[in-house]
Amino acid sequence: MSLTIVGTMAFDAIETPFAKTEKTIGGSATYCAYSAGKFINDINQVSIVGYDFPEDVLHELNEQGVKTEGVKKISDKKSFFWSGKYHMDMNTRDTLVTDLNVLADFDPVIPDFYKSSEYLLLGNLSPNIQKSVIEQFDTRPKLIVLDTMNFWMETALEDLKDVLTMTDVLVVNDSEARQLSGEYSLVKAARKILQMGPKFLVIKKGEHGALLFNQDEVFFAPALPLEEVFDPTGAGDSFAGGFIGYIAKTDDISFENMKTAVIMGSVVASFCVEKLGTQKLREITKTEVNKRLQQFISLCSFNYSLE
Repeated sequence: MSLTIVGTMAFDAIETPFAKTEKTIGGSATYCAYSAGKFINDINQVSIVGYDFPEDVLHELNEQGVKTEGVKKISDKKSFFWSGKYHMDMNTRDTLVTDLNVLADFDPVIPDFYKSSEYLLLGNLSPNIQKSVIEQFDTRPKLIVLDTMNFWMETALEDLKDVLTMTDVLVVNDSEARQLSGEYSLVKAARKILQMGPKFLVIKKGEHGALLFNQDEVFFAPALPLEEVFDPTGAGDSFAGGFIGYIAKTDDISFENMKTAVIMGSVVASFCVEKLGTQKLREITKTEVNKRLQQFISLCSFNYSLE
């Protein structure tokens, strides 16, 4: 099964209480591609980069089965750049710099041979861009997963609600779910969001795991307790990439299979935070992923006999 990923490919400058880098590879589509690539090797990337984006990163993605014909390179502008500083709790951060650069001109065109993709992952972008991508597909993908954030809820809420009617799975964190729904209870929030159009909802809770909802069922997956967390940047994108990568591999969009996909997303995200930027994702092997999956299984399993 093939997967198309649409999002940013960028440079980040990151400072946490434990590490710092002035420039590293980032962007939602980059994290998603490296993560999904742990499960499938038929990925179509759509993004925009500047003259400064390293060719060796594109070649590395190509070697992992990621097609980059949909990545537009602008010869006279720099790539998108973001800089942020995390607080000690690693859950809050301050954005220091956001230079849109080429992203200001991003109007993605889906190559014809991408349009047969069975799965589509829309990274955190303007809802209008997300909608335009969906409308370019001749045949609707089997599953459309969409990520968004509070910025679009504040500045383009009606456009976001419009694209949600075209979406199968929405992925947000707990604060975003509360903002979008106006409900503090995540169960109530999920009920309201599902009424907006998505068939499934994933609510990420960082170090406290993730929740999966449909109209009738709820599933909770814990996060793996880690000894060290160096950089949470991209953890959510890594989760989304692992989630849809596993679904594309199994070609099963049932709620039961999505439960496993949530665990797989959590597995990949747990690697992401162990080093700065995409470094850890670029290093890990499928064998390491499977080994960590066993840790998740041990974490969740228990025996009990009813008397």
